Amino acid sequence: MDTLLPLGKGVNIFVSENHHFTTDTILLADFSNPKNKDLCVDLGTGCGTIPLLWARDKSTKVLCVDIEPDALSLLQKSIEYNTENGIENAKNLTPLLCDIKEIKDKTEAEKYDLVVCNPPYKIDNSGIKNPNEQKATARHETKCSFDDICKGAARMLKFSGRFCICQRPERLTDIVMTLRKYRLEPKKLRFVQGKRDKSPKLFLLEAKKGANEGFLDVMPTLVVENDDGTFTEEMQKIYGAYKEEYQNG
Repeated sequence: MDTLLPLGKGVNIFVSENHHFTTDTILLADFSNPKNKDLCVDLGTGCGTIPLLWARDKSTKVLCVDIEPDALSLLQKSIEYNTENGIENAKNLTPLLCDIKEIKDKTEAEKYDLVVCNPPYKIDNSGIKNPNEQKATARHETKCSFDDICKGAARMLKFSGRFCICQRPERLTDIVMTLRKYRLEPKKLRFVQGKRDKSPKLFLLEAKKGANEGFLDVMPTLVVENDDGTFTEEMQKIYGAYKEEYQNG
């Protein structure tokens, strides 16, 4: 059953048991921070959380790519709902049903300013897979690898275009190696940890197409929660518009 949730500032999103969002998604949307006139792509968009979060404040045009018809059906419902309720920026989101491995057949090369992806965190042959195929696809590289994602992003991006992802720290080395294989040079890195005394559980990474190697900007670590479980001041700024409206709804 589909559920309508507020994302803040009047924007709402339809989610389901199989297609929803997490804090990681919200952090990536904030970290990637497109400009108003950017042409963007969200690879593996799911129910479209990142494009809809951008639509709260920006008129960015976004191609929303996913291989799951059910996910894009939710996104289409969200686009129609938000448009009917006065969110004009929702009209700038375009769903595209497509396998990332075949993205070259359905998109123009060197057209986009920004590509984002919240990829599966686990390689195909690691860990226990969820028996639910849609959930397994979101968590394991069953239908595409990070290599496939980088190849597609590199082709779509303009020179100096940005590619932003989030991933688990244990995969940092192979992520950087794969990015460089496609001339996507890591330029900005930020670790995320749940609390100050915990190890990072996530990193956010921005790479630029065709940039010179080296000179990686490692940003201060983002801490999600204070010791008492409340959001830190920075997380309140990032997450607050959604969280406040959800709690008051």
